[in-house]
Amino acid sequence: EEEAAEPGPSAAAEQRREERLRRFRELHMKRHEACKLNSHEVLEEDKRLKLPPNWEAKKARLEWELQVQEKKKECAARGEDYERVKLLEISAEDAERWERKKKKKNPDLGFSDYAAAQLRQYQRLTRQIKPDLEEYQRLKEQHGEALYPTSDSLLHGTHVPSKAGVDRMVADLEKQIEKREKYSRRRPYNDDADIDYINERNAKFNQKAERFYGKYTAEIKQNLALGTAV
Repeated sequence: EEEAAEPGPSAAAEQRREERLRRFRELHMKRHEACKLNSHEVLEEDKRLKLPPNWEAKKARLEWELQVQEKKKECAARGEDYERVKLLEISAEDAERWERKKKKKNPDLGFSDYAAAQLRQYQRLTRQIKPDLEEYQRLKEQHGEALYPTSDSLLHGTHVPSKAGVDRMVADLEKQIEKREKYSRRRPYNDDADIDYINERNAKFNQKAERFYGKYTAEIKQNLALGTAV
């Protein structure tokens, strides 16, 4: 009975053969699946190569615009202002990153007129402002929607700045005054002065030369002016 229960050599060989066939079928299926995935990736890569170079940026832009439209609809349904909701959702890190991008896109092109210079000064000063977020949150919890004044608000004009805020403003004004004093003032133009230059740069050079060597050439200039030079 024990010999009959044990499988014979032919049965063991058949089991090994079935096991090898099963493993072979599994490998064949894996190979077939890999070929399908590879063909799919090749087709997708070919499609990406045929797209315009800025397709990914355009796609991201379109998706962002769709999200903005959905948020605007949600805010309109709730009766909220989308711009205010958007500003409340912006983190300090994102705001700083956007400011750096704007600074790169807005280089200083030099003086054009006084209005543009004043605007650039205002933008530069406002970029330096570091808001106190803790104080802002405290006021927001205290006043709620009244923190954002309108024409009908009674909160407007009742805010008293803190001593630290006043000191910070005074320090900033003193820094501006100190920086302004370092600028060279604009010299008035003298119509009676001799014109001995051909352009502004040459005039600056002549002024420097006169400052260092004028005392040695004063007599020569006088003789040339009187016509008595030898």
